[in-house]
Amino acid sequence: MPKFAYVVKDASGKTFSGTDEANDQATLVTRLHQHGYFVINVQSLAKVSAKKNDGKAKRAAFSHQKVTLDDLLTFCRQLGTMLNTGVTLLRSLDIIAMQVDSKQFHDILVNVKRSVEEGNSLSGSLGKHPKIFSKLWVSLVEVGEASGNLPMVLEKLAFYLEQQSAFKSSLVSAMIYPIILLFVAVAAIIFFALVIGPRFKTLFESFEVDLPLITRVLLDIFDFIKSKFLVLIGIMGGILFLIKKYMETPIGKRQVEVLLFSLPKFGYVFKTIVVERFTSQMSILVDSGVPILYALDITQRMIDNKICEDVIGDIKKDVREGKLIAQTMTNSGFFPPMAVQMILVGEETGELGKMLRSVAEYYQNYVQTFMKRFGTIFEPVMLIVMGGTIGIIVIAMFLPIFSIANMGQ
Repeated sequence: MPKFAYVVKDASGKTFSGTDEANDQATLVTRLHQHGYFVINVQSLAKVSAKKNDGKAKRAAFSHQKVTLDDLLTFCRQLGTMLNTGVTLLRSLDIIAMQVDSKQFHDILVNVKRSVEEGNSLSGSLGKHPKIFSKLWVSLVEVGEASGNLPMVLEKLAFYLEQQSAFKSSLVSAMIYPIILLFVAVAAIIFFALVIGPRFKTLFESFEVDLPLITRVLLDIFDFIKSKFLVLIGIMGGILFLIKKYMETPIGKRQVEVLLFSLPKFGYVFKTIVVERFTSQMSILVDSGVPILYALDITQRMIDNKICEDVIGDIKKDVREGKLIAQTMTNSGFFPPMAVQMILVGEETGELGKMLRSVAEYYQNYVQTFMKRFGTIFEPVMLIVMGGTIGIIVIAMFLPIFSIANMGQ
């Protein structure tokens, strides 16, 4: 009967290694699972020497360098599926590393596998790459390892990533056409200022005609843009750079958030996006078995909103004192009443994760609908503005031409 070497972890996270006989690798993996172990690696002793050459296998060329959300989603799905079918952790990481399209992600997975081989947990190995695997990733994987339900937790995480990817894609899609229209309008004005305007000015000067006021003003504006074009670009770039740096400071970020939240109609939408982020992250954490206080702590660090961070900090204090989450959410005035009431029902019925997920889905739909309507309204408005602007320019340029034509009669 073939003999295998194995590496496993028990419920406390302690690593064990040993050898055992079995008909095949799958039989041994099933036996170890039945004994309550989390299987890290199983390999035939007869093939250990050949295993050393696995890392030298050639793979297809990478399609991109950096790690994308799709790369993370694919990794999550594949790892959960392979672990669920009995493939060992090390073998799963090895297979996925040979298939990823990102060069950076391939190198990271190789390092993660090496770290696991050295006896570290998967969550700890992922945590060594915080720019790729967020605290949410690490915490959920840690819970999955401790509970022995890592495939299930990875499935929940993949579903969360898919939702967030679809949500972001819908927002981007809704804004692409309006942004293109705005870019075209600005490009048209710059083209008139740098190319068309100077030619008309030369023509008018050669005929020495009195120009209408609108034409003189427009030509002066074009002259200013052309003569100061690089200076204007530099000033705009400098202003944007200073604003970006200021927004990276805690005070600046908070003041920008206050400004955004105070905008008519759009302020509510910006706040809704933050609420959606809070409820979606909390739902995946709570559903995966993460304790409430720990889930709040993770969400507070990932929410990327200073105002909401303070509110979550207050919620954590009250939860430690035995109060309900919904109670502090009501007192904060930050969360919409509907969200608070649904979360309250979830706490009272023991279905907090389900209610958080429902709230997140509701606000995702709300934001998507608003952005679609905004795009629908913005497009004709932008077309009218573009047509009006270009129409004014055309009229201003051709009025003197009519005067020149009359002079020749």
